[in-house]
Amino acid sequence: MITVTVLHPGTMGAAITAELVSGGHEALSVTKGRSESTWLRGREAGATAYDSLAEALSRSTVVLSVCPPQAAEDVAAAVAAHGFEGVYVDVNAISPQRVRRIADETRPGSAVVDGAVFGQPPGKGRATRLYLAGADSAVELVASLFTDSALHVCRVGDTPGSASALKMAFSSYQKAARTLAGIAHALADAHGVGDQLTAEAEVMISAILSDPEYLPSVAARAWRWAPEMEEVADTLRAADLPTDMAEASARVLAYWEQDKDQFDLPVVHTLSQLRSEKSR
Repeated sequence: MITVTVLHPGTMGAAITAELVSGGHEALSVTKGRSESTWLRGREAGATAYDSLAEALSRSTVVLSVCPPQAAEDVAAAVAAHGFEGVYVDVNAISPQRVRRIADETRPGSAVVDGAVFGQPPGKGRATRLYLAGADSAVELVASLFTDSALHVCRVGDTPGSASALKMAFSSYQKAARTLAGIAHALADAHGVGDQLTAEAEVMISAILSDPEYLPSVAARAWRWAPEMEEVADTLRAADLPTDMAEASARVLAYWEQDKDQFDLPVVHTLSQLRSEKSR
């Protein structure tokens, strides 16, 4: 049995806590300064509550940080300030740069594992992926916490930041796509064509993120798509809807203007065109 402090369980953190407990490990939560709903989630997941962070850390081999992104560094700093020397796992949706800052500021003798969760909270037949990056011994310890659980561990590298980079790459598409869907439906609704938009979407065959070989054809048509996105922005503006994402899409498409009608370019070239001139 390994004792793990989970800071600070929301829906995902509570589900991960439940997986720890069902795997025979001891999970601790900290109630001081937390809302009633936070400590109730922890208790319902089987965690033992401690009022003091210092006391919970003194009993723990591993700390799992599962908190809102904006709080990640503050949580890590609070743990470091108590001299924790175990394995600190940051499972938050933050940039690789922030993970590396956390690793740099961690107390000597401790280890930082970079984690990224993909999918819905584990449990009830749902399998969730946990990507880990860090030193072998630390990653192996964290992976052992979830043996035969609904949280499937995948190793993504030995450098903190790799798992978070994967999360940021995925989120840049997943979250933006859902936001764009909201804007598209709001625009269609403003013009009374919402049902027709839904019908068109239902016949689309879309596997864009899983098919990077498709991207050179996007670059080849960017010279036409950029002006179209500017027209989209004008239409959104007239409907009193946000234009930011349409305008940003037009600016990004401009990076591919020199690839006009060149459909046979390699994917690596297409991706490199999105880097700034300085880094090409």
